[in-house]
Amino acid sequence: MADAAIKELSFEAALAELEKIVGALERGDVELEQSIKIYERGEALKNHCAALLGAAESKIEKIRLSREGQAVGVEPLG
Repeated sequence: MADAAIKELSFEAALAELEKIVGALERGDVELEQSIKIYERGEALKNHCAALLGAAESKIEKIRLSREGQAVGVEPLG
């Protein structure tokens, strides 16, 4: 799957694939050349997941409360 296809993966699908790659690398049962290829794909998947999380985080808002504890509005989480 090319990097362009990675960008079309959902967060959950990208994370599942990344977990498989980490597992294979940790077991050490992958030849060197294949290890390099899947490591590079893992890096691209990690970056994709980070971008999706950043986008989701920017959409989350924090509720502002009055001194009495009543909701009075929202503001960006960051």
